[in-house]
Amino acid sequence: MRILLVEDDPLIGDGLQNGLRQEGFAVDWVQDGDAVALALRTTPYGLLLLDLGLPNQDGLTLLNTLRQSDDAMPVIIITARDALPDRVAGLDGGADDYLVKPFALEELLARIRAVNRRHAGRAQTVLTVGPLRLDPVQHRVWLHDQDVSISPREFALLHELMQEPGAVISREQIEKRLYGWDEEVESNAVQVHVYNLRRKLGANAICNIRGVGYRIGEIA
Repeated sequence: MRILLVEDDPLIGDGLQNGLRQEGFAVDWVQDGDAVALALRTTPYGLLLLDLGLPNQDGLTLLNTLRQSDDAMPVIIITARDALPDRVAGLDGGADDYLVKPFALEELLARIRAVNRRHAGRAQTVLTVGPLRLDPVQHRVWLHDQDVSISPREFALLHELMQEPGAVISREQIEKRLYGWDEEVESNAVQVHVYNLRRKLGANAICNIRGVGYRIGEIA
């Protein structure tokens, strides 16, 4: 999943970006309100992590603009404002969650998973396709109840495909979900990840729909 991180504190922003990338997320980081609008116009995101105290535009103003345009993208507010009126204003303004700084990365990851489950209409954490199971909390994959060791990028790709088992996702869409602006992407990066997953899960685990993209396959 590709995340837009909006945080004007360099230390916090750098730490969150690196921490989330290590968990397999693609993260673009901007530091002021004007940059948010530009990023949202040019790039599709699965989640917005939004600080409130920003240069140029306040976070609540950005959130209100987003919701007034009927954009249902999940939003988690991350802020030092811990007063009850601030929390109420953020949630009533359209945020899916409100997290007060300082917080542990583990709690943010749990909030992200919870918000994603709600938006997908799922109560369960573990994704299952035939004998294949993926647990985003433990970052584990099982095939026929046997642990399978995969890299963070392979995990992220498999997670994207298993969230919508019947959907075909193009290579360009996968790249946008797996890589941020400043990450160099080799032209065959997705093909390499697919090859490695097929080697570990079986030749038919991921189907290549020629000229269209990839979807999860029939797993024996």
